[in-house]
Amino acid sequence: MTANIAILGASGYTGAELVRLIATHPSMRITALSADRKAGMEMAEVFPFLRHLTLPRLQKIDEIDFSGIDLCFCALPHATTQAVVSKLPRDLKIVDLSADFRLRDAAEYEKWYGQPHTAPDLQKEAVYGLTEFYRDDIRSGRLIAGTGCNAATGQYALRPLIAAGVIDLDDILIDLKAGVSGAGRSLKENLLHAELSGGTHSYSAGGKHRHLGEFDQEFSKIAGRPVLVQFTPHLLPMNRGILATTYVRGDPATVHATLAQAYADEPFLRVLPFGALPSTRDIAGSNFCHIGVIGDRIAGRAVVIAVLDNLTKGSSGQAIQNANLMLGIEETAGLMLAPVFP
Repeated sequence: MTANIAILGASGYTGAELVRLIATHPSMRITALSADRKAGMEMAEVFPFLRHLTLPRLQKIDEIDFSGIDLCFCALPHATTQAVVSKLPRDLKIVDLSADFRLRDAAEYEKWYGQPHTAPDLQKEAVYGLTEFYRDDIRSGRLIAGTGCNAATGQYALRPLIAAGVIDLDDILIDLKAGVSGAGRSLKENLLHAELSGGTHSYSAGGKHRHLGEFDQEFSKIAGRPVLVQFTPHLLPMNRGILATTYVRGDPATVHATLAQAYADEPFLRVLPFGALPSTRDIAGSNFCHIGVIGDRIAGRAVVIAVLDNLTKGSSGQAIQNANLMLGIEETAGLMLAPVFP
């Protein structure tokens, strides 16, 4: 079986990453690509690194014939996807990479994104797309809501620990460093080379970052009671990658054993030997997540460090992993490529 694929929002970073990964996928074929301002252009004009591929010309969404499409990736800006998905055929399988359907509670969506949700029925239908924890629901789902890249990284470090009850749920701190591609491809003054390179800075600090909505939702669901974490993200002058350093109160050896056992059979999650720490350079361009655990000089405290590529495992790779399940394809298909090094 070869599935016909449409990618909406193909002129952005996650759209280009989808094209890069699907280009060598054994069971997917790209048959439609959309862009707004770049409609009518070839992908090679927008992304010269894809010029070796034969791809459909970019077009407006309303020009696409969805009758022959098996699955559609929506790599559109936040708040745009709600209106677009509402107009797509009701039997079309959709993997959304935006934030529009991640939060199950419409009031929580309005709280974190500053506007009412315009497609509440679709919001109720959506399945949260953290693959390793929602496989069965994703496999039978029609609309999958991809996670935030920061939210995915923090969850891989913490979900098994919360479920096993081996850490203090009221003393969790996530200090996260992210590459600049996570901010998207739109022109922004603070992302100009002269403004960003040579330094780093925190952003959305003090409990203001939108991915906290996902942490609240998922961690509280696991624990069966409210779990609020401290979370401070920082923007680094690198293109790809996320490194989340998570500080928890718990026995370090137990923390490590819990994560190692939870992820022992996961193809994309690697728990390093106790005391070894991961680097973003070890997962660049791949769908892998590496996790390391060390103890602290203060007894009863542990440090968990997780790294992944925000464009791959944090977004487009995750999306393809979910699409594989939805289409009855081997989950790892098209995603076992080795990281790029150096």
